[in-house]
Amino acid sequence: MHAPDNPYQYQKMLVSPMYLAGSNGTGEAGFAPVAQWPHQYLDEGPCQLLVTSPDQRIRIGWFGDDFELWKISAAEDAFSAPHWTATFNHVTPAEMVTGLTTALVQDYDEAIASDTPGRFLTGPTVPWRDTVRPLTDAGWTLDGGAELGTVEIIAPDDQAGILIDRRGYGSDRTTVELWAGPPGWGTRAEATFTARTPSHLIAATAAVMAKSTPVVRERHQIDRRMQHLVTMTPVASATPIAEAQASRTPTPLDVRRTAVTQAVHRAARAPRTAADLRVMAAQSRSTGAEQKRTGHPATATSARLSTSTPAPRRGR
Repeated sequence: MHAPDNPYQYQKMLVSPMYLAGSNGTGEAGFAPVAQWPHQYLDEGPCQLLVTSPDQRIRIGWFGDDFELWKISAAEDAFSAPHWTATFNHVTPAEMVTGLTTALVQDYDEAIASDTPGRFLTGPTVPWRDTVRPLTDAGWTLDGGAELGTVEIIAPDDQAGILIDRRGYGSDRTTVELWAGPPGWGTRAEATFTARTPSHLIAATAAVMAKSTPVVRERHQIDRRMQHLVTMTPVASATPIAEAQASRTPTPLDVRRTAVTQAVHRAARAPRTAADLRVMAAQSRSTGAEQKRTGHPATATSARLSTSTPAPRRGR
């Protein structure tokens, strides 16, 4: 007999630091700044939701069945190859993505107003210190043990950092990675930016990461392996403003998202082979198509289980 869910696990908590809070099962925070841009809900292919700037130079994709959940890029025009690409994995809090999408909207609006190409195509600045300034201003420090050819800035709790890799060659000689949490499929948040990403966009993402403001999560959304690394405060014990933000009555959409998120967490704790994950991803996409056929829309921004095994990352 199936045991009923424990209501205790649905208790809303204020979690800090934000970069260790993980995903809440939706991408809504990351998409909020671009709510007025064109949206395309896709039934076929790995990308399930694509949001673009009105001229399609900026593209924000949600890949609900992939390890790399978000792919964001900018190009010279709608038909050009990306000038740069940023990817965020399935553990990354959507609040971090908001830092990038907010900056992109600002850049785009300024470009339209001034009839210029836009800062989102300017490329990186030198030196690299411009990129990490929001972190160093917040007390993050240089790691003296970083590998030759790399620069790494570490958070005071040693649980997050930014890694600048300058060991490549040519136009893609430098990449930047923001990371948080211990190595592992369900514990390590990763945001990777390719070489020509403008420094101010990476800095905008890092600035959100450095904030001390907690985020709201349900208790079950915090991986058990992460609970000793974060501070969790019941919303009822928090400030009136925070309580008001988190105490609304769940909607049917909230209920569906919670169910999906629970399934993801249960699957993450069970051993899976690569073949298992591919089959589960295919079933997830088939379910979405059936829901559309029967008139019951699926949630495009629901978190789904990753279908690919992440490449090994540098562990601390």
